[in-house]
Amino acid sequence: MRLGNLERSIMEVLWEHPAGLLAQEIADRLPSEPAVTTVLTVLVRLTHKGLVTREQAGRAHRYLATGGKDSFVAETMRAALDEAGNVSAAVNRFVGTVSPEIAAALRAALEERRDDGKASP
Repeated sequence: MRLGNLERSIMEVLWEHPAGLLAQEIADRLPSEPAVTTVLTVLVRLTHKGLVTREQAGRAHRYLATGGKDSFVAETMRAALDEAGNVSAAVNRFVGTVSPEIAAALRAALEERRDDGKASP
């Protein structure tokens, strides 16, 4: 799922504050200094996308990310591969562009998944 610039900035703020924030608190933490009404509009969009929930906090609402940044990035990567015409080619091209650190993380994750598969009956 692709996010616009303001959507991404708001999500970054919410990921940094897992207990949630009021719309005014979010607006105050954004370098672009958007109006609170603009932030509220984007929060509604993010709620419809399933990335944000809200809970009553007095007369206002506290907004919370529904998942962590790692989950969002993983889902975005999976969705991108779902759109590839040739998954094997897309993965090979991706692997050819990553840093050694990312390549090592991919190897470790695949090895862990393989080991988990061996333990299953």
